[in-house]
Amino acid sequence: MTTTKPPSRGAFIWGGLLLAALAFGLGLAAYLGSEVKPQANAQSDGPGGPFTLVASDGKPFTLANVGGKPYAIYFGFTRCPDVCPTSLAKMARLRARMGKDGEKFAMLFVSVDPGHDKPKDIGQYVTLFGTPIIGLTGSEAQLAAIEKSYGVYVAKVPQPGGDYTIDHTAAIYLMDARGGFQNMIGHDESDDAALAKLKQLVG
Repeated sequence: MTTTKPPSRGAFIWGGLLLAALAFGLGLAAYLGSEVKPQANAQSDGPGGPFTLVASDGKPFTLANVGGKPYAIYFGFTRCPDVCPTSLAKMARLRARMGKDGEKFAMLFVSVDPGHDKPKDIGQYVTLFGTPIIGLTGSEAQLAAIEKSYGVYVAKVPQPGGDYTIDHTAAIYLMDARGGFQNMIGHDESDDAALAKLKQLVG
């Protein structure tokens, strides 16, 4: 008769260590939340590239719709309590400081929450910031594609009652008119440092 040998004590120890490491990693991601830094894009030399999304009027939106301008692009969601509105308000403030030069680049806001944010909702949301912002969303497949090409971290975090919030990269990407990566503005970066990057973008 064949008998099964019980796992060794060492196997239990290693299994426990692996579970602990996994739990730590998940906890760390939740803690970092919106401060998670952009990830490298393994398919190119940097973040960016062509994309197809949906504008607030429900029509397709691609890089061609940016109108040949360099652009700043930010990924977030309309229910974000602090990081998203703070970042968009910062962009509005910096644009005002730039005067006419502020008209030389486009600002894109991409909602990564298609479950809650419909095109019309995003269009209404971006009007709150007092500067021209193009509100975009897309299907799950479209969003997954642009998140991958820009190296954006996005993760749903379940909440009590069955709803969720979203952890996401909080940086603003600065791109040239062809969709090539130029620079990045961090969430905690000073206005003066961010302004210098924007002037370089449009210069």
